[in-house]
Parts: sequence; C-alpha cells; structure tokens
Amino acid sequence: VCIHMHHFHCFVLQSASEYSSKSELEYEFGDYRGKFCMDDQGFVYSIGEVYYPSSTACPCTCTEDGPVCVRPKCPRIHPRCTRITYKSCCPVCEAVSKVCVYEGKTYRMLEEFRLSPCERCRCEVNREVYCTISGCPALHCVNPVYEPNHCCPVCKNGPNCFAGNRVISAGERVEIDERTVCFCTYRDGMWQMHPHATCEERQRADNEATDSDNTSKQMEDQEMEKEKEKEKERVFSPRLDAIP
Repeated sequence: VCIHMHHFHCFVLQSASEYSSKSELEYEFGDYRGKFCMDDQGFVYSIGEVYYPSSTACPCTCTEDGPVCVRPKCPRIHPRCTRITYKSCCPVCEAVSKVCVYEGKTYRMLEEFRLSPCERCRCEVNREVYCTISGCPALHCVNPVYEPNHCCPVCKNGPNCFAGNRVISAGERVEIDERTVCFCTYRDGMWQMHPHATCEERQRADNEATDSDNTSKQMEDQEMEKEKEKEKERVFSPRLDAIP
C-alpha cells in the first residue's frame, strides 16, 4: 500500500494469520517477554532496566523472562500508627495516636502516673511509657520487711547482722564456739553495712574486755587515793589560832 503525502510512502501489510502466529508467543501476558517490558502507562523498558510497573508497585528489573520484582526492606511502621496507606511500594503511616496505652489504660502525652508507691511513669512524646523505681536508702539490717503502702523496706528490729546462721542485734557479743566471739561491726559512730559479723578469738576479746575493766578500776583507785590525801590534809593541817 502506498500513500501520497508530498512523497510516496509504501507499507507492506501482513495477513492477520501471519501476525497472530508470531505475536501470541512473543507478547504473552502483555509484558513482551524476551524483548522488553511495559508499565501500566505504556512506557517501554529494555532488558536490564529497573522500573516501576505502577505508582504503587515495588521496583522491578526487566528480564528476558519478564519483570522480576523484589520488595525492599521497608521502614518499620510505628506501633501507635492509626492510619496506614499503600500508595507506594512500602506502606506509609499517615497518623499516629497522640496518647499512650499502658496495661489497658490511656494516658495523654507527658502525663505522669503511678503504678505503685514505688513506680512512677510518664507518657513521652514518642508515645512510649517510661517508668522509674524510687531509690531506697541503704539498710543496716539483714532481715528488712515491706509494710503496706510503703515503697522501701524497713528494719523493724533495728540494725543487725549475721553471726553464722544466727541474726544478732547490733551491740550484742555472741559466742559462736568456745574460742570465737562475734559482733556487728561498728565504726566511725555508725553501724557498718556488712551483712556478716566481725569475729575474733575469745582470748583476744576477753583480754580487750579485761583491759577495759582494769583501766576503769585503776581510774577508780586513783580517785580514791586522791580523796584519802585530801582527808589527811584536813586532819593534820596545823591551826594557826592554836599556836601560842
């Protein structure tokens, strides 16, 4: 067939049978397998090219066997997301809840609340709940107890420590056996935080106790001697008015 448009243009027409016999195999599924690929808008891509078949599809590589599409590693969706859209390869979070949900209860942003007398929590701006536990002072006992409505444990029986398997009160000296005496450690005007008692040989402990007793007795004797000397001075001192 020839068409005259300033010049003659001639075309060779193929029969419908010839066209269909070749194209049905080559262009099966509309992806023009073996030659090129086409997206939803009709754009053609050659073998090896990376393209997006549609606006919501993931990237694909055009191959001789057709497009090969692989979903990339998408960003993690926020756990508080309330509206997700799928307008691209990866889902997108378009709305995040402005509250925190913790143990079935809802809290406003920056709202503080208590789970117990010891635990204080707050709803942070990232919609996560962070909790802290109240700090408690150091205890000077080995058997603290928890009382109702109190965060920290207390020493109901006062300071104490372990002497073997026995709990002894501070200030108490305990004979563990015939040769050993134990007591809670006391230093610098306060009871130490050691859970176990200080133990010494009985002879040494007795000597220390004896030395202490001897020192006290010597001081008492010295005081008595001073009193006697004063008494003698009063008895034997001469009276000036009795001298002729």
